[in-house]
Amino acid sequence: MAHSPPEPLADVREINSADRAAHAPEPDWFDLNGTRRRLPADRSQRLIDHLRADLRQFGTKEGCRQGDCGSCTVIVDGDARYACLIPVGQIAGRRIVTVEGLAAGTRCGSSLQQAFLAHQAVQCGFCTPGMLTAAAAAIDAGDVRDRAGARAAIDGVLCRCTGYQKIVDAVTEVGCGAAARCRTHAPAEGPSVGVPLTRLDGPEKVDGSQRFGADDYPADSLFVRAVRCPHHRARFTFGDLAAFVDAHPGVHRVLTRADVPGLNLHGVATPYADQPVLPDTETRHHLEAVALVVGERAAIAALDLDRFPVQWEPLTPVLAVADAVLDDSPRLHADRPGNVLIEGVVCRGDAERAIRDARHVVSATFESSFVEHAYLEPEAGWARRVGNVIEIHSSTQAPHPHRADLARILGVPPEQVRVVATAVGGGFGGKLDMTVQPLLAIAAWHLDRPVAMVLSREESMATSTKRHPGRMTSSMAADADGRLRAVTFDGDYNTGAYASWGTAVANRVPVHAGGPYVIPHYTAHTRAIHTHVTPAGAFRGFGVPQTTMSQEQLIDELAFAAGIDPLEFRALNALRPGDTLPTGQVLDDSVGLVACLDALRPAWRDAQARIATLDAAASGHIRHGVGIAAFFYGCGNTALPNPSTVRFGIRRDGTIVLHQGAVDAGQGANTVIPQIAADALGVPVDRLQFVGPDTALSPDCGRTSASRHTFITGRAAFLAGTALRHRLLAFAGAAPAARISSDARGIIVDGRPLDLRTLPVDAHGYVIAAEESFDPPTTSLDASGQGTPYATYAFGAQMAEVAVDCESGRVRVLKVVAAHDVGRMVNPTLLEGQIEGAVAQGIGMALMEKYHPGRHNNLHDYVIPTVHDMPDVQSIFIEAPTAIGPYGAKGIGEPALVPTAAAILNAIHHATGVRIREAPATPDVVRRALAGGKRSSALR
Repeated sequence: MAHSPPEPLADVREINSADRAAHAPEPDWFDLNGTRRRLPADRSQRLIDHLRADLRQFGTKEGCRQGDCGSCTVIVDGDARYACLIPVGQIAGRRIVTVEGLAAGTRCGSSLQQAFLAHQAVQCGFCTPGMLTAAAAAIDAGDVRDRAGARAAIDGVLCRCTGYQKIVDAVTEVGCGAAARCRTHAPAEGPSVGVPLTRLDGPEKVDGSQRFGADDYPADSLFVRAVRCPHHRARFTFGDLAAFVDAHPGVHRVLTRADVPGLNLHGVATPYADQPVLPDTETRHHLEAVALVVGERAAIAALDLDRFPVQWEPLTPVLAVADAVLDDSPRLHADRPGNVLIEGVVCRGDAERAIRDARHVVSATFESSFVEHAYLEPEAGWARRVGNVIEIHSSTQAPHPHRADLARILGVPPEQVRVVATAVGGGFGGKLDMTVQPLLAIAAWHLDRPVAMVLSREESMATSTKRHPGRMTSSMAADADGRLRAVTFDGDYNTGAYASWGTAVANRVPVHAGGPYVIPHYTAHTRAIHTHVTPAGAFRGFGVPQTTMSQEQLIDELAFAAGIDPLEFRALNALRPGDTLPTGQVLDDSVGLVACLDALRPAWRDAQARIATLDAAASGHIRHGVGIAAFFYGCGNTALPNPSTVRFGIRRDGTIVLHQGAVDAGQGANTVIPQIAADALGVPVDRLQFVGPDTALSPDCGRTSASRHTFITGRAAFLAGTALRHRLLAFAGAAPAARISSDARGIIVDGRPLDLRTLPVDAHGYVIAAEESFDPPTTSLDASGQGTPYATYAFGAQMAEVAVDCESGRVRVLKVVAAHDVGRMVNPTLLEGQIEGAVAQGIGMALMEKYHPGRHNNLHDYVIPTVHDMPDVQSIFIEAPTAIGPYGAKGIGEPALVPTAAAILNAIHHATGVRIREAPATPDVVRRALAGGKRSSALR
């Protein structure tokens, strides 16, 4: 659904009609957060540029520059407006309030900021300034009287993380004048694991001080723009680059492949590294960068790159997987026959024979599309040379892996590269791959000033990775009693021009393609295939969500064939402790699927009864349905080492410092990891100082991916906290159960202050320290896919209620109930936020999101869910602790998304009797299915 942007400022009001009639001079100032500022000479300059570039007020964010996302919302004379659309000439004499001045500049601002914190209404924080200013303007105007008013207040601002529910809660509370309802708690004495602590990094998210990749670059920075290929595939040659530089004052240098000092390749898996920093003579996808122009900010912004001296020779591209595997298709990479990057397989038993012998057999082919991450923060960063070290500050989910790649690109040891992760404005896997980082690195290598680069929304969407589209064909079989006997699965996934995470998708999907069920006979085979399109990479689930859309529909069909209720069929076949997976792995006690299904059963039966009554009385074209989907998901990398290391130390003055390099992209690592560490040490979490992801200061915690940080980094934090406690108590000569605290006197053990002043310090400045690692116990998979690919699994199920307009084909999701086995809850409200945000992305994947390479490069044409698309979301948590997780905890970020779209598609079938075999189920897809599909009668 499209959101409703504010009207253009000039159309809303005139400054003062009487003054205009008298031809009074226009003021040359405006008021910014209570301070009078002189207008710039160029009155056509956009307000967003004046705020950020001239005044260095970075609280207001730029996400699209087209009025599509709302991140730049400010308050102009009491009204919410988009700063990216306002020329500064239109704010002469007016009062502007940004997030930095919200508390003092609005009546409700301070209360609203506190409500956002109390309700955990922030995740990555990039949209938060826009949300706060839009909501504050509406509340101060008296327009928020109920939840509908709260939704209307923020409907011009997009959010990709939260699912909006907690934002609406906060805005409703303040707008309606309700007493504050405390959903979270400030840090306090006693254990914090299991407590819904307010985000430790929350205050900087609501006051505008949080810094992202495009913020806080040095004032003397040069800027970098990329020259990009307008074709899907082309050869190119350069003209006179020196003449181009000479003809453009303010341009300092043009960089090409010849300026890469080391290896001109990078990639997330070193053996498959195939992506050039800048290509030699041929491009492989639309808008691939071939050269960089570096210069002063104004000169770079004014460049017309259509006049850059490059000649293109368009070549025939291969855009579809079906064409890419043909014998006569051009090969994207010489060492990959048939354009196949990799194949994955898991085999157990004799699936073909079991299917032949089974009582019930269902088969189908399902297709999914490219899906854009659509994080609101475009890729950005800055770099500089400090001595012999190239230092890169950027929005990244993988600081240490990026350092290793950048060192190879520069041809230097890793110690000569420093990567500092800024705040990340949404990632979902899309910021695991390098984008601006290698370009900044080579620019900083060659120039003697800091360099900065911010991708436009078009560049971000055209060149960043996508969710893999897949074509999946599968058969499932059950016996007369409804017990699963066999599954066969073949999936081809379009991995685009470069490897990216195609290997991870092709290897993970075969483990998960059967779903969370006991399956005696199993064959799953996948291929990741290259085409001349934007690379497909990691996107919250590594291929499992799109595969689940296919497989959970087949589970429903088997249930109907066997005459068994869909929930009960899943419970009958559900994995339990001690069961064996198709990989041969025997599950431990942390298997909570049956408990999740039990928790859903009352809501499931209530929805079935309610919908039966609704549809029995219905005479129009609206039909209602409810669907369910179950899943399991391996936490961590597939059959590969993926350790995390955490450092904990105490200084001479008693300061306790936690170093952990886990990037918080909104999921809550900056709160959850300290909660775990503090409890292991035995101190309140607010006693800790925190050093975040910086390759010079914090050990390697691995990538923010694969739902690994709570489980793996959390376990490392637990081990480090436990070790530090043991060493501290040994120094104090105290018993194991002694109480540790700290105050202005320093460290206190059982009421006795410790004198640490004479102790020697280590290389990091600590007198007592511990550094511990955890690498989950996994094994590689053999040629048949047998082994232990993951040390633990998340389990769960979701049900979705929908209303289908059988004339228009439009589907509306009315309610989602999500039951998840999380091992142990570390922070319940952060868990809720992950599920609510995942449901929003699942709705987008199921119903509206389809990225067309080369076409959908803005947030107007590419539609994501708005606040009006969100249903009520109810979260249920099951605790089935894993013995190797910190306090039993497992991951949730990716598992939360896996079943949502599948449950929605099953609900559409329940409502209409037709199966949807492609995603997204847009209105035209639903209409075609209704017009031509064979209807079946779902169990009701």
